[in-house]
Amino acid sequence: MTVSVIGAGSWGTALAMVLARHGREVRLLARDAEKAARMQQARCNLTYLPGINFPASLRVTGDADDALDGAAAVVVATPCSAAGDILPVVSSACAGPVIAAFKGLDPVSFERTDELLKRHVGRDRSVLLSGPSFALEVAQGLPTAITIAADTLDLAQRAGAFFDDTAFRIYSSDDMAGVALGGALKNVIAIAAGIAAGLKLGHNAESAVVTRGLAELMRLAEAAGARRETLMGLSGLGDLVLTCTGELSRNRRLGMALAEGLKPDAAQARIGQVAEGVRTAAAAHAMAKAVQVDVPLMEAVNMVLLGRLEAAGAVSRLMARPERSEF
Repeated sequence: MTVSVIGAGSWGTALAMVLARHGREVRLLARDAEKAARMQQARCNLTYLPGINFPASLRVTGDADDALDGAAAVVVATPCSAAGDILPVVSSACAGPVIAAFKGLDPVSFERTDELLKRHVGRDRSVLLSGPSFALEVAQGLPTAITIAADTLDLAQRAGAFFDDTAFRIYSSDDMAGVALGGALKNVIAIAAGIAAGLKLGHNAESAVVTRGLAELMRLAEAAGARRETLMGLSGLGDLVLTCTGELSRNRRLGMALAEGLKPDAAQARIGQVAEGVRTAAAAHAMAKAVQVDVPLMEAVNMVLLGRLEAAGAVSRLMARPERSEF
């Protein structure tokens, strides 16, 4: 059963390698024919994952029709902002599960990943993949545990069966809202953690960012109908801890660049890859206001990204807030 992976960045490439490790035919769609040809010839992703060779059954193509022809399932691993254009094409070309491996929240409509997926693909084929998973470690075959979610556990488990690599352990869920919001909102908190690290505020401060960030994440997700236990799992707390503390985290690195005094555009240029927390910070701020949920840490990150507040000033502002009960 052939699987197609859309998006040949680090994450899409790593997932394609997982799917192909036991001989399954996998087609990885790159953004253009030239990039596809380079990857196919080199048998690795020289830009993002150099030196990690592709399994023999993985083929890279720049032709969407070629990539999707006869696919039993499709994994979409593009930036969230591009997914709205890609999902209708995928939906019409594949009758099987469509697995979203991107994370984000629309800054205007507050549409979650699962809602975007269902709108374009339909409820009975929509699946989310999210959790603590740096692409480099996944590509290297290091042990990884991740959540796959759908409206029913049966669909989640059927989609999860395509990932039969023993180093890539799948846990299923039927809380799509919780998995989607955990994966999106943790990126905003990771920017805050990066700012704390960049300002050299110490381990105490970084721990406080993770803990209070989790509290904000849970309040906002529960207001959207997510289940509290989901946010304590792999796609919530697990992904939050990894993204806030791991040196490979692009959102954490963005926060560190902001702490150095770089303007948001310059900080993003230094990262060289999409940091989803930037777009999501605006959405989280607007969503929290709409549902009347207090998220001061996320609001401070958004202010810094908008250039309305310096990183050090954001810290002072947060620490000066009136004392309150923890729970």
